[in-house]
Amino acid sequence: MKNNRRDFLKLGVAASAAALLPVDLQAQKSANADLNEKIARLAAAPILDKTLFKTPIKIERIELLKNGKFVFVRTVSSDGATGFSVTNGREYLHPLFREIVASFFLGKDARDLETLVDGVYRHASNYKLAGLAFWNSVGWLEVSLMDMLGRIANRSIAELLGGPRRTEIAVYLSSLTRETTPEQEVEQLGKRLQETGARGIKLKVGGRIGRPEPIAGRTEKLIPLARKTFGDKMTIYADANGSYDAKRGIEVGRILEDYGVAIYEEPCPFEEYEDTLAVSQALKKIKVAGGEQDSSSARWRWIVKNRMLDVVQPDIYYNGGLLRTTMVARMAAAAKIGIAPHNPKVGIEEAHLLQFVASVPNLEGLQEYNGRAKLDESFYAPQLKIKNGLLEVPNGAGLGVTIDPDFIKKAAIISI
Repeated sequence: MKNNRRDFLKLGVAASAAALLPVDLQAQKSANADLNEKIARLAAAPILDKTLFKTPIKIERIELLKNGKFVFVRTVSSDGATGFSVTNGREYLHPLFREIVASFFLGKDARDLETLVDGVYRHASNYKLAGLAFWNSVGWLEVSLMDMLGRIANRSIAELLGGPRRTEIAVYLSSLTRETTPEQEVEQLGKRLQETGARGIKLKVGGRIGRPEPIAGRTEKLIPLARKTFGDKMTIYADANGSYDAKRGIEVGRILEDYGVAIYEEPCPFEEYEDTLAVSQALKKIKVAGGEQDSSSARWRWIVKNRMLDVVQPDIYYNGGLLRTTMVARMAAAAKIGIAPHNPKVGIEEAHLLQFVASVPNLEGLQEYNGRAKLDESFYAPQLKIKNGLLEVPNGAGLGVTIDPDFIKKAAIISI
């Protein structure tokens, strides 16, 4: 009898658990369906208000200009309106930009920018080139056209993207090296913290894409030293640049959690989605971030739906521009995921970033700022310099900054 009673109780417990499982699965399916519906609705919703532009804006010229280290994209309409963007280097992409991207946009109506960005991907066999190089080239041009549209409408890009939500952006100093000893790194960042008043720092950990650390054991020494040196109130992020597999990524993540590191960026190679998801699911006291190398809308949907990341970090240029990155922000917001775009630049090179982060509702934490760069850029106004740990978002039309006409006149035209 006792054995029968135990067996009966076991069956009862099992039956109860089985009865609960479909409910849980159904709730999960319902939540996923709701999220999928939200994402689909957002994808269909326009971003630009075309009623701001009463007449066609024909794109007549697209030029690449170079003055010193700076390469600009200048777009000119048939009515003489102009827009600018500052590229992120990578001059080896100029042929792709000229022959594949710019040639498609010439003669088109800039008011149709959203459909044009989709159209250049579908045109001819361009979709076969899809990836960071292709979308980076589109991003240069799209930002320049967004600047033009803003100047025509007398609106900042933040206004074109839905309206500014903030006028100042708090930043962290992003270290871009793994070659320093822990002591050297902490000393250099300490000096820049004093100079800039930045609210946080980001340290490089691991060896990048699975390579050994340049200095063995650097991560294990650097993280506790930084916490001890800068104190508990300092915000610390860590960037692995895809250094680890899932097992080692979790091990390092535990170390970071022990020292109160807030964000753990790209623990695994960016294409290894399963590994990154495993790290994200295993770590509960730190947010896992990534996505700077991603440029596929379908992959962004997968990342968001599966909550692979706690913070998404698209690079505005790599991802094809402000409009496509706004769509990523919308998808992430639907899943209650924050966004903190990748852009370790300073000065005019981050004007587009400031306009973007001013507009998004789900901005996450501090924003990236090159911790080693120092500026001397007298060719544009207003200057985009860090003060008391803050960057002021320029509120003028378009990008909000004006380039000295003499600086442009002295630039060499290196494109069509």
